[in-house]
Amino acid sequence: MDLQTKALHAGYTKDSQGTMAVPIYQTTAYEFRDVQHAADLFSLKELGNIYTRLNNPTTDVFEKRFAELEGGEAALATSSGMSAIFFAIANAAEAGDNIICARQLYGGSLTLSTHTLKRFGIEARFFNVHDTSSLESLIDDKTKVIFFESLTNPSIDVADIEVITKIANKHGILSVVDNTVATPVLCRPFEHGADIIVHSASKYTTGQGLAIGGILVERKNLIEKLKANPRYEQFNKPDASYHGLIYVDTNLPPYTLRARLSLLRDLGAVSSPFNSWLFIQGMETLSLRMREHSKNALELAHFLESHPKVKKVNYPGLQSNSNYKNAQKYFDNGACSGLLSFEVETFEEAAKIVNATKLYSLVVNIGDSKSIITHPASTTHQQLSKDELNACGVPAGLIRISCGLESIMDLIADMKQALEA
Repeated sequence: MDLQTKALHAGYTKDSQGTMAVPIYQTTAYEFRDVQHAADLFSLKELGNIYTRLNNPTTDVFEKRFAELEGGEAALATSSGMSAIFFAIANAAEAGDNIICARQLYGGSLTLSTHTLKRFGIEARFFNVHDTSSLESLIDDKTKVIFFESLTNPSIDVADIEVITKIANKHGILSVVDNTVATPVLCRPFEHGADIIVHSASKYTTGQGLAIGGILVERKNLIEKLKANPRYEQFNKPDASYHGLIYVDTNLPPYTLRARLSLLRDLGAVSSPFNSWLFIQGMETLSLRMREHSKNALELAHFLESHPKVKKVNYPGLQSNSNYKNAQKYFDNGACSGLLSFEVETFEEAAKIVNATKLYSLVVNIGDSKSIITHPASTTHQQLSKDELNACGVPAGLIRISCGLESIMDLIADMKQALEA
């Protein structure tokens, strides 16, 4: 099936009422037929609903449908994009291990990897997505994850996915790709060697800023990489917390299974049924919206590139952009999502422009149907030093825009008056 067809139909078999829309199963628990039925569910001899902290029929449709869009085998919905990232890493790494991250990451991901994971005993090492030559020198026998974004936020860089995943595969290391900004409509990292994909569903998936949520997707046949891999003993030895289950010995996708039975069970960062339902609604129009977001963003980028106050425009759809070649390679028809950024001379000038806009909303979110403007150095990346800001591609004068679905003529007119105010 085509991607748009999957977005409308995958993962849902109409219930006994024949409902066209996926129902919201707003419940915490489920009645078992008898004691044996309950025991069989807990031992995985039979698959079914146990408790909404582990699974839910509405969330199950969301997970299956999203896995289909990404071309993966299974997915796990979480309460936020950050919890999906944390689960993807914590499922592979523990105290004494290290992960390798791209320097060009979302501010929250940088804080997680640099500070929070350090308190768990997990070291983060960093490489530049534009220079992967140093990547292998960072790897040792305790490296468990290579983490990067397909389209970075807010520096708007396009990673060379095949180069990075080839290095990861050479050393038997899991590659985790945050595909939030690109979405599976524009970029499918599994087709280029990635192992795990994560998303903040709060962004383009919902499309209107209606709900917080995340999702982790496992590629098909990941078990072949995990089985007998000395880096990942937790998948190959009995799990004492789940009656000695050996994850690679089940007939189920092992990465999402362990994340569900261990992390989701114990940490509880679960998607509510209502939020899962909202994400399902957003998925139905995702491919249509991404085309319009991308079209508007490209036209706005061309305008900004021609304005004398703008030092630099970061949008991979521009032929002048250093990421253009990778965008043509990894993104469908070169469409590059609705996220762009541009630089002006100073922090103060950037703040003045942001404050002068009228149609753009000053919000620390992306992927909304309405256009959003953000000054990362004073918000999402405020905790970083000047050197750290420059290292991750977020100088003080950078302005990020999530281009919405308004008339592009209105968006350009408002930006013009803000630049010239």
